[in-house]
Amino acid sequence: MRERLDDLAVRKQEALQPGSQRSVDRQHAKGKMLARERIEYLLDPGSFQELDMLARHRAFTSGIEERPYTDGVITGWGTIEGRKVFVFSQDFTVFGGALGEVFAEKIHKLMDLALKVGAPLIGLNDGAGARIQEGVVSLASYGGIFYRNVLASGVTPQISVIMGPCAGGAVYSPAMTDFIFMVDQTSHMFITGPDVVKTVTGEEVTLEELGGARSHASKSGVSTFVAPDEKAVLDDVRYLLSFLPSNNLEMPPHLPSGDDPQRLCPELVDLMPPSPNQPYDMKKVIAAVVDDGDFFEYFPSWAPSITCGFARLDGHPVGIVGNQPMMYAGVLDIESSEKAARFVRTCDAFNIPLVTFVDVPGFLPGVDQEYGGIIRHGAKLLYAYCEATVPRIQIITRKAYGGAYVVMNSKSIGADLAYAWPSAELAVMGPQGAVEILYRREIGEAEDPIALRNELVEDYTERFANPYNAAERGFVDDVIDPAETRIKLIEGLELLRTKREELPKRKHGNIPL
Repeated sequence: MRERLDDLAVRKQEALQPGSQRSVDRQHAKGKMLARERIEYLLDPGSFQELDMLARHRAFTSGIEERPYTDGVITGWGTIEGRKVFVFSQDFTVFGGALGEVFAEKIHKLMDLALKVGAPLIGLNDGAGARIQEGVVSLASYGGIFYRNVLASGVTPQISVIMGPCAGGAVYSPAMTDFIFMVDQTSHMFITGPDVVKTVTGEEVTLEELGGARSHASKSGVSTFVAPDEKAVLDDVRYLLSFLPSNNLEMPPHLPSGDDPQRLCPELVDLMPPSPNQPYDMKKVIAAVVDDGDFFEYFPSWAPSITCGFARLDGHPVGIVGNQPMMYAGVLDIESSEKAARFVRTCDAFNIPLVTFVDVPGFLPGVDQEYGGIIRHGAKLLYAYCEATVPRIQIITRKAYGGAYVVMNSKSIGADLAYAWPSAELAVMGPQGAVEILYRREIGEAEDPIALRNELVEDYTERFANPYNAAERGFVDDVIDPAETRIKLIEGLELLRTKREELPKRKHGNIPL
């Protein structure tokens, strides 16, 4: 037995560093951690339990003579802040992290176990795509991962962390997970690389421009979060998990807060500009209201006319959506509608209540928007809110015009509570546009059309650009002092903690994709 134990120890030691020293040195020279170093940093100390440590490829006819243990991916489970998570970490020092049959089988096993147990899955991606030598077997193995991504969607949180290259078919698994993290300058995602792009289209583009973290965070809307280095990105993953439940049957974790739930926010009273055409920063509103001003923003660099993110109110996680008047006056366009819709559905899937701050002048007009499908994309956000059964509270801070008001979690599409500040303006459109339509003939025939227009605009503003008509009809539940916003939200969410609502039984809805 001792000889066998010695043999086992040798094998496991080999599995701890299956790549060559040269590969290890190259990884470190790029400022990248090794696959095991990443797991050790991410998880609670000593909590990692490895699976399939001694797995090796069996593609004997592929021409690959080496058979290193782990086959290029490390899989297992551990804890983050004491909560169970499953993790796989691709090892670029073994076959460049390329996926083969055994590599994929390890991930399949891990994904199946995570779904059975009901715990988050974190994928640390750093690989060269499919293993060419294993041919169609590699491609079919990717299919098994994609299929399991869909089975787990909305059941357990799935997080992808891109720590190096992620190319070709390999990008589709991260694309179907709930969140994608990237590291600035060292992470890259693309379907086809710069050389192929140049050959096919003639366009010259660098690797960073095409598939770098900043490009995907600001242009494509692929990367949810970006961090400056690997340790920072793994810290962010730990932080994100503090807002999420382990699965769709649990509530998100409550963390006791030292921030008084009865705290007033007097700074909000002076935040609103005197003119409705002047901007203000919605993030300042959010920071004033939430616990300790702590707001973890979702897609902070993409679709900036709307802001979304996670925060806490009296220690309970909430998802926050707010129009951002600092960017394009807070209009809804194609990208902001998609961003918010995705966020709303994510929160709803994982039992995170939604708070919506509304200051929206409408949908962005323009030929490009219409041809790009603003009707279809705007309907995604409408659909997401209508479908959401978590507690939903609306706060109207200023403009709430037209269809965009309805889409932004209005009472008529299922908001449980709706509040308005005295500065709120609920109307079909702004005073200027309304007067131009309603009094076109009178203005055209007037001796002094400018004076008449100004008079009519002033009258319309006084009569309609306020929250009181809506309050009279019950479209808002109360008009509140902005300083009381935090108190009202916490009391409302406490009321809604026992909310129960079920959608009609069906296979699934048909969201306007």
